[in-house]
Amino acid sequence: MENRAFPSPLASPPQSVGDAARPSGQIGADRAALDRPGAVVPPRALRARRRRPAVLALSVALIAAGGLGGAALYTATGERVSVLAVARDVPAGQQLTAADLTIARIASDPALHPLDAGDLDRAIGRRATNDLKRGSLLTKDDVTNQLIVKPGQQIVGVAAKHTQLPATALKPGRQVLVVATPDTGGQQNGAGATTRPQTLSATVVTVGGVDTDGTVVVDMAVDASSGPRLAEIVAGGKFMVILAPERSGG
Repeated sequence: MENRAFPSPLASPPQSVGDAARPSGQIGADRAALDRPGAVVPPRALRARRRRPAVLALSVALIAAGGLGGAALYTATGERVSVLAVARDVPAGQQLTAADLTIARIASDPALHPLDAGDLDRAIGRRATNDLKRGSLLTKDDVTNQLIVKPGQQIVGVAAKHTQLPATALKPGRQVLVVATPDTGGQQNGAGATTRPQTLSATVVTVGGVDTDGTVVVDMAVDASSGPRLAEIVAGGKFMVILAPERSGG
């Protein structure tokens, strides 16, 4: 009789090359999953790939949020406004012209109070209350519509210590009184009556810086007839500067 060899039904099917490369536990799990009706086990590489779109979406969202935050910060800190600036040096008392001013764009800062660019027409024709330097921002206190030094007036430099000046800071255009303060006891006239101290009206033109000894030089405009007398009072060093009542306008 012809003898033929038949494979035993109990023998395990041969392993494929892919099965040999995988752990036996994983092979058994995949085969068990395949034995369930309708079950399909995706390869490991495919399962890992399915998680990538979610990670990418989250990354894109974070980048977009960071970009929007940066744009908002730039907008908040980079906002610029148009203001008036000095185009060339202008001495105190000179009337401003269009050539003296220019429009500058600066970052908005609550600590700065320059005149808005829309005030250009109103600033032209006003007078500088102090020496304006090229490139500086123009403020309300830098201009006035009053004539500080009038025709025929003289300017006298008054060197005073802080004890001879009011606590209120002097500004160009402010009206003051210079009061002579002779020796205590006052001066008496021929009849024995005490005379009132001599008082001169003046207008502040320029306020200088404080010297090392605490002295401040204030340029004051007075009538031509009062100029020599004011210089004499200042030379004696016995005087006080007081504020005159402010006049409306400016």
